[in-house]
Amino acid sequence: MEQIIVAAAPRETRGKNAARRVRRTGQVPAVLYGGKDGAQVLEVNAKQVTAILRSPMGHNTIFKVKFDGTEQPAILKDWQVDPAKGSLLHVDMLRIAMDVRMRVKVPVHTFGEPQGVKMQGGIFEMVTREVEIECLPSEIPDEFKVDVSGLMIGKQLRAADLPLDPQKIKLLTDPQRVIAHVVALRAEEEKPVEAAAPTEVAPAEPEVIKKGKKEAEEGEEVAAEAEAKGKGKEKEK
Repeated sequence: MEQIIVAAAPRETRGKNAARRVRRTGQVPAVLYGGKDGAQVLEVNAKQVTAILRSPMGHNTIFKVKFDGTEQPAILKDWQVDPAKGSLLHVDMLRIAMDVRMRVKVPVHTFGEPQGVKMQGGIFEMVTREVEIECLPSEIPDEFKVDVSGLMIGKQLRAADLPLDPQKIKLLTDPQRVIAHVVALRAEEEKPVEAAAPTEVAPAEPEVIKKGKKEAEEGEEVAAEAEAKGKGKEKEK
């Protein structure tokens, strides 16, 4: 395995203005801490650190920080990135001893199409994307890769199912922690019952027509009364 060297130099000044000047030179402010030595304020090569973060092992990559004629093994512990430009703003590096176990977080990746999706129409969900372990620096895995082809609806992949050697690696994440599972599609909400079609109702007569009919009916009644009176008078004669 090729040894990665990160060039560094002591940083004499601090503060925001000094940090900006450092970044303009292609360096990035950094702190190296841990182990028997105290924290050291440095500036490191920004391109080299960016390459480490983009490598297969990412922040778990072991490298050596070279400065003042020494090379100290370290690992990236934390970093800050400009949200607009994506460039590094600051880096924290942790000294490590190759014979001392350490805690790290390792990503979990899955492959294969779950049977619960293929045969049962379920949905595959990734719940936990990394787990914490303890091991020697040289035993840190790039990732945990798991085949999920056998997962059916209602079945889960848990942290305890990850392929790790318990003699070398200790799982710190809860073994019962769900990593991924297949769930059933939610039942479609019942469609509201369609309202019964209203029975046909004869259209209401316009008010004008109603009024005309009423007046006509009243006129007929008056005419009938007048005709009846006229017949009565003829009988009297």
